[in-house]
Amino acid sequence: MVMRNSLVYSRRTGVLAAAGLAIGIALHVTYSLLGIGLIISKSLLLFNVIKYVGALYLIYIGVKSLMSKKSESANHSDAVISKKDLTPIAAIRLGFLTNSLNPKATLFFLALFTQVIDPSTSIWVKMLYGVEMSAATFMWFGIIATILTHKQVSTLFEGIKHHIEKVFGAVLLALGVKVALGSRQ
Repeated sequence: MVMRNSLVYSRRTGVLAAAGLAIGIALHVTYSLLGIGLIISKSLLLFNVIKYVGALYLIYIGVKSLMSKKSESANHSDAVISKKDLTPIAAIRLGFLTNSLNPKATLFFLALFTQVIDPSTSIWVKMLYGVEMSAATFMWFGIIATILTHKQVSTLFEGIKHHIEKVFGAVLLALGVKVALGSRQ
């Protein structure tokens, strides 16, 4: 998703989507540490609601990408933002919703925290784990967005950005269908 947003829109949009992903990680960490992750993992109905909402969101983004038209402003460098660039709030929201609506992330964080955190772990250490995971997510995807929008790299993708958006649309659509049809494992 960050790769697609960086190539189709701009570095700014890619980095802001990375920030949204990191905020989504913070959400998962917070509710896992509060015990809500355990409740979600034990409630088939709640898990399925989150799963289907997340799947529909991925399908929506995939279809939107597949139906996109070729941009008139094909040339945008680091300093120039495409006319169709997302607003900062839209880019952050896209990253946040993509991550926070992922039901498997709930199970991942619940499994992770049961391995590294015990009841005697202080709240500060728990918070430090969450901050570290969010920061690492933001840094990694921020680096990806920065590399992909470097002038020399983006020049390689310039002529095929529209096709890349279509490919990512198909991938997101397939991923949404897989999430919708997948089991809890």
